[in-house]
Amino acid sequence: MSGLLSVFLHLCLLCKLAAPVTFRHRRYDDLVRTLYKVHNECPHITRVYSVGRSVKGRHLYVLEFSDYPGIHEPLEPEVKYVGNMHGNEVLGRELLLQLSEFLCEEFRNANPRILRLVQDTRIHIMPSMNPDGYEVAAAQGPDASGYLVGRNNANGVDLNRNFPDLNTYIYYNEKYGGPNHHLPLPDNWKSQVEPETRAVIQWIRSLNFVLSANLHGGAVVANYPYDKSLEHRFRGYRRTANTPTPDDKLFQTVCRAVACPAGNVGLTRVTQAKSVTQDPGMQDFNYLHTNCFEITLELSCDKFPRQEELHREWLGNREALIQFLEQVHHGIKGIVLDENNNYLPKAVIAVSGINHDVTSGDHGDYFRLLLPGTYTVTATAPGFDPKTVTVTVGPGEPKRVDFHLRRSIPQVTESPAQHLEADS
Repeated sequence: MSGLLSVFLHLCLLCKLAAPVTFRHRRYDDLVRTLYKVHNECPHITRVYSVGRSVKGRHLYVLEFSDYPGIHEPLEPEVKYVGNMHGNEVLGRELLLQLSEFLCEEFRNANPRILRLVQDTRIHIMPSMNPDGYEVAAAQGPDASGYLVGRNNANGVDLNRNFPDLNTYIYYNEKYGGPNHHLPLPDNWKSQVEPETRAVIQWIRSLNFVLSANLHGGAVVANYPYDKSLEHRFRGYRRTANTPTPDDKLFQTVCRAVACPAGNVGLTRVTQAKSVTQDPGMQDFNYLHTNCFEITLELSCDKFPRQEELHREWLGNREALIQFLEQVHHGIKGIVLDENNNYLPKAVIAVSGINHDVTSGDHGDYFRLLLPGTYTVTATAPGFDPKTVTVTVGPGEPKRVDFHLRRSIPQVTESPAQHLEADS
């Protein structure tokens, strides 16, 4: 009997482990419990941290996946997901929570693809940028008719239209000359934005993010910068012009990888489109102020899908969410050093023919997403001679290109007195 009882208990344990995941809408407290549950199950590869608080004091939590949580490893790219910045667009929030559980589970199951992703990438997942708005939308539920209820934060502000307008400056600079990357913020920017926006901006500036996606609902489309188009006036009418970024082809390729991931026909319903919105959004801010290339994914025409639809949506989007994270491992990367092998932060990496530069981080490492091809790349830093190389990028892993810069030798100009001494 003891042997049969042992077998029975073992089968019960297997059934418990194999029990299907419950797909449900999770309010704020449940979201926090889920994040810490994942951390407790995978403590060595995760970290839960907060970047700030909402208007009503709720934390803006982030779950990090890395083989060394809390530490930037040189040459390991940083990538992020942001969900639910519109509080009533909830699918992205639930998919990011499910993605978190999936990454932990598959890492524990020694899935080679997930092992490689966690070991080679530092992944940051913010399920909700607008927890206050979500609580308002969730209280209404999916069956109510208030289409915009909960969209904004507790102060009634659309967080995606709350970032400093840097597009106006880049359009001016493109016409009259000026920087094409890392545009400065206004001195009083903190007083112009909401607490959630301020927290996210400080977060974006604190890490050298390379790639990012923010998840929305209400349509099925992948959208990429510029969000704010150049505007022309014609006989009293305003008309927007197509204003692609210097990395337009790269953004299109990244969007297609998410829209139609290999082997997943269900996602072909996603299309690529440029927005003609007249207000700048978070994706433009990332591209113009930092090294980060961000896209916007509209995941569903239903902003608040029913709970029973969440499992199907997860299966339809799972591969795309993983493939997007893998997109950060393309192009070139390397470390910028001086002649004594000291790191050179804030060195500028310029690619000939693409009028948008990136800079090296605190560890001297840089990441430049590029499509396959041959490029002329130049590294520059104040007080050092620039160095230029030609590199061929393939479709697979990023090409490593390190730069060793030599200090510039000051040009000594002889004074007239020195000339007289020499002549005498």
